[in-house]
Amino acid sequence: MLQVALAQLRINARRFVAVALAVMLGVGFLSTTLMVSGTTQATLQQSLGATYAKADLVVSLEEGAGSAMETERLLSAIDAVSAVHAAQRTISTLRLPTGPADVFVLSTAPDELQSLILADGRLPVDGTGITIDKAAASQLGLGVGDSFALEQTQYSPAGEPLPPKIMTVTLTGITENSADPYLAGLPQVYAAPELVESLSIFSPGEAPPQATTAQLALDGSATVADVRTATASALSSAGVSAEVRTSAEQVTADVAALSGGTDQLTVILLAFAVVAVLVTALVISNTFSVLVAQRTRDLALLRCIGASRAQIRRSVLIEAGIVGLVSSVLGVLLAAGVMWALVSLAAAQDGTEFATLAIPASSVMVGLIVGVVMTLVAAFVPARAATAVAPLEALRPAEEATTETRRGKARLFLGLVLVLLGAGLLGAGAATSTLLIALPGGVLSFVGVLLCASLFLPALVTAVGKLATPLGVPGRLAAINAVRNPARTTATASALLVGVTLVTMMMAGAQTSRTAFEAELGANYPVDLAVQEVGNVATADAAVTTVERLDGVDAALALSVAAVSDDAAGAMPVYAISASEAEAVLRSKDLELVDDVVFMPQDSGLTEVTLMGADGPVTLPVQEVQTQIFVPTITATTAAELGTAPLPGVAALGDETGILWLKLDDSLDAAGVTGLRSEIVEALNVSEYQVNGAAIERVSFNEIIDVILLVVTALLAVAVLIALIGVANTLSLSVLERTRESSLLRALGLTRGQLRGMLAVEAVLIAGVAAAFGCLLGVVYGWLGVQSALGAITPVTPSIPWLQLLGVVAVAVVAALLASVLPARRAARLSPVEGLAMA
Repeated sequence: MLQVALAQLRINARRFVAVALAVMLGVGFLSTTLMVSGTTQATLQQSLGATYAKADLVVSLEEGAGSAMETERLLSAIDAVSAVHAAQRTISTLRLPTGPADVFVLSTAPDELQSLILADGRLPVDGTGITIDKAAASQLGLGVGDSFALEQTQYSPAGEPLPPKIMTVTLTGITENSADPYLAGLPQVYAAPELVESLSIFSPGEAPPQATTAQLALDGSATVADVRTATASALSSAGVSAEVRTSAEQVTADVAALSGGTDQLTVILLAFAVVAVLVTALVISNTFSVLVAQRTRDLALLRCIGASRAQIRRSVLIEAGIVGLVSSVLGVLLAAGVMWALVSLAAAQDGTEFATLAIPASSVMVGLIVGVVMTLVAAFVPARAATAVAPLEALRPAEEATTETRRGKARLFLGLVLVLLGAGLLGAGAATSTLLIALPGGVLSFVGVLLCASLFLPALVTAVGKLATPLGVPGRLAAINAVRNPARTTATASALLVGVTLVTMMMAGAQTSRTAFEAELGANYPVDLAVQEVGNVATADAAVTTVERLDGVDAALALSVAAVSDDAAGAMPVYAISASEAEAVLRSKDLELVDDVVFMPQDSGLTEVTLMGADGPVTLPVQEVQTQIFVPTITATTAAELGTAPLPGVAALGDETGILWLKLDDSLDAAGVTGLRSEIVEALNVSEYQVNGAAIERVSFNEIIDVILLVVTALLAVAVLIALIGVANTLSLSVLERTRESSLLRALGLTRGQLRGMLAVEAVLIAGVAAAFGCLLGVVYGWLGVQSALGAITPVTPSIPWLQLLGVVAVAVVAALLASVLPARRAARLSPVEGLAMA
């Protein structure tokens, strides 16, 4: 039987092309997903690991530790420790000619632990010098040797603002950009530890902050394990709670912390990989069913000449195993090639040079095993069907599974059970916003629909087929064919049903997700752009006139300080805005300003605020908005009730308290927002770091959403491509199976054109019904899926992309029509005599 199987593969190789492509794409999808996970982990380790590149041990200090200097003295006393670096970090302000710029200030390490790479100059050796990263130096126009002020805000022990601490520093060097994601967002300035410690003290007489991490370099006189034990013992004796890890272990811990301890990206991609594998299995099963059905007479003859049932089954499974193995190998190679290309592209970009390709052995083994097993399982049912009947019975037409047969009733019962069970799980997952419940529910219900498909799809095609009556004989014959051989109709429609359902599910889900995300982003990021410290009221009003002339600015509003809170709330400025002004510039539709309330950013921790009015302090309740990107605000009416200017405390804040709020055009992309930000900087003559706000974050989030949707759609296109391959293959094989039937119709007077028309109309009818039903299912699955995934984060309202759905139906119909062209042409070119003579 091995020779029989090999002969079948050799003689009918073209019939297995669709199966091979389906397996290759499915396995490639799954392996790529696993490689994405490994590559993500390796890239994060390469990024975060740069911080600990020269450390032998890393200490994470929790409670009881002293300052960085004290920690270094404690750890330096341990035997075999050659150098210690207790990292310090704070945020300060550089005073530049172009305006203030907030920066991270970090402490330099000893030479043994120094991981910085200099692009120019040298590292600072005392408290008068600093370095800055290359990107910030270029953006701010700084060069080695420049001098400027480094400023740190100061407060009294009672919390009152004091004159800032100002130090004159010189730029001694420029460093390469850091790959550490924790340092993204602000320029990275490195300075001597003494200077960083001084900047970290915000009140006179205050103790330096506790050290949080320390790196140790060893001299080799003792093992790492021994020094690790000694370090833990020394810290414990000093009353310090800490974790001592190797640098590799620390990187692993940081990666886990950065991803919340779970790899959500891999979970999402694996969910789509499962979908692709399921679609692949359905296509393989459908294709093998038609292949086996076409060879039923051949297999029956083999049984008649002595082949046993087990031998026949082995023959079919050997064919499936060989196809599965070869295709799986090609799929893994395809996945590796795609990942290599993507990582190479990322590594060539500025800022992502640390991208690292990692191909875990598990991604290769899982891909090969799943590919072979999936192919064997998908082919098992057709293989079993090939030997389920006696040889002589197999030479007669097989009984179809209808509601009148035992097989049909069993399939209907099982399908209905799966539909009900899956619908219940899907509904429960949507109601509780639990994707892990909804996902299996959706899969089960869809499998149930496919099991029942042979019992309702042919009837639907027949009903719709009445619309083809005006086409004459081809139209009537096409509608009749759908009923006469329901298994063949169902096999063709099911593959297309799977593809259309997946596509429309993604489209409806994406549209609904976009609507939900837009609402959530509007609440979390109500202000597109804010320009800080634009001056007094007159200057701010002039700035509004200036920025409103710029393309891309929809609305602008100047905010000036209306009142100041008391010292208990930190003497913070409070701004006034009217309801009409808020509606013009704020994104959030739910933010309604009311009188006699102070609106504070989220997590302010305040329940009431006392404002200094003209006639004395006035205490007002606090209402927090849904975002931390907001300034303390009252309505214009409330501000008027506090009295006329100048109110107590406002003058002490100075003139540089005005703020501009801008609402931007929705059509601006990331490049447009960045360009507009530069125009605002130039037009108002302010520092780039004075212009910030939600538009930058909003565009970033939208780009992330777009990338995720693009990736998901591209990955899902693999499943759709597999389904379309199944459609083309099934149609082609069904036409080949009906060679004698078509020839008989030709002999009875059907012309070649009418035969081609009959097959084309049949394909259009099947595709139209499958596409319409798939659109209905896809919309339901898409909405419930988004509700399950995002319901706990934001309200979800169904949003249906009607034009896109119509496009999907049109594409599905055209694809099915094109899939029938070559088989129909082949059937029409065959003479009736030759066709009737074929076995």
